[in-house]
This record gives sequence, C-alpha cells and structure tokens, in this order.
Amino acid sequence: MSNSAAAVTAWEALFRAQVSVMRYLNADFPSGDLSLNEYDVLFNLSRQPSRRLRIRDLNQHLLLTQPSVSRLIDRLAGRGLVTKTQDADDARGIIVELSDDGYELFRQVARGHITSINRRVGGTLTPDELRTLAELCDKLRLGEPT
Repeated sequence: MSNSAAAVTAWEALFRAQVSVMRYLNADFPSGDLSLNEYDVLFNLSRQPSRRLRIRDLNQHLLLTQPSVSRLIDRLAGRGLVTKTQDADDARGIIVELSDDGYELFRQVARGHITSINRRVGGTLTPDELRTLAELCDKLRLGEPT
C-alpha cells in the first residue's frame, strides 16, 4: 500500500471512529440541563486561567461557527452560566467568563460524562493503547512531521 493510500485509510478509520464515539457520547450525554455543545463551552472556559476567554479565542477550541458560538454564549449568559463583558484592552472584544453557577453545573454534568467516556473509550482500549492514541492524536492535531 502506498503512503498516500495508507494515509487515506488511516484518515477514514479515524474519522469513522470519531463519528461513532461522538454518536455514542451524544446519545449517552448525562444531562437535560446542558447540550453537548453547551458543555463544551463550559469545559473550555473551566480550563482557562480565571475561567475566562475572549470569544474569538474560545472559537478556536470549539467545533462551531462564530455565529453559532455567539448565539450559544447568549443562551448561556441568559441562564446565568456565563457572563459577557467588554474587553478592557480592546472595546471590540467580548470576554466570556464562567460563572460560579456555570462551574457547578459543569462539574455535576462532567461526572456523568466522564463515566460515559470511560465506558466507551476506556472500556475498549488498554491503558497503553489509550496513551498511544492520545500521543498520535496530539501529533496529528499539532501537525508534527514524522
């Protein structure tokens, strides 16, 4: 098999695995309080210093378009799970901050989501395979040449 054919075969396998796992996780998502996309926003904010980011920087972590993220942030803000403020350094920018209520809801939902991830991913792969998968995915994400 040529290098090109091997790359396409590997891509197809990775893509199909991702779709399958995401369908499972979406169907098994443990909350009526948050959608998976809302959870993703809260998750990414929870990992930031002071639990806050500019919307444009948050967009880089999410798989949604800018208008979709803006509407999602507005809904989360309306529920008191995040706050939106003008960026003091750039009046055109908006800072999104995870509220205490948003952080608590995120933590509650995360416990069930982690169980689901562990069941589907951790229950399928060995610890060595999980480490290898993480290393390979990071390498692909960062575009590191071989």
